[in-house]
Amino acid sequence: MNEEIMKKIGKQMGIRMGLLMSFSLALIGTLTSGHFTVPSFLISFVISTVISVIIGFVVPVGKVSADACRKHNLPPESLKGRLLQSLISDLVYTPIMTLIMVGFAYFMLTKSGAESAPPFIMMFLKSFVICMIAGYILIFIFMPLFLKQLLKKAGVSER
Repeated sequence: MNEEIMKKIGKQMGIRMGLLMSFSLALIGTLTSGHFTVPSFLISFVISTVISVIIGFVVPVGKVSADACRKHNLPPESLKGRLLQSLISDLVYTPIMTLIMVGFAYFMLTKSGAESAPPFIMMFLKSFVICMIAGYILIFIFMPLFLKQLLKKAGVSER
């Protein structure tokens, strides 16, 4: 597969995974906050989408994952290869998105004058654990499905 097609697929993969992660983590975050509102979900979704698309374009997650699989002699499509790739993607996307989204939620909570706001670190750690687990599962399930779709769309036979 030539490098131009790989870059195109990588960018499309970044957008798809970014939208999936943004939607899911924004939904999880607002639902677990105890203060779910449609506007708060939509604002979280938009902010996290922007963040995840930027991450997708800046960090070559596919290349890093493929290099890690090669280093550990794991075929990318094997179960162990997919587990490793999912972990790498999760470690790239989720901490940054969670930190920014919890920071935004905390800012909005304190700005509203809420006196019972929990400490930021407690909000972050709770969300971080939940989002890391959810993100890992989502990435493990959807990354190979999106890749299969994009390879087919590009007319490339599967690995």
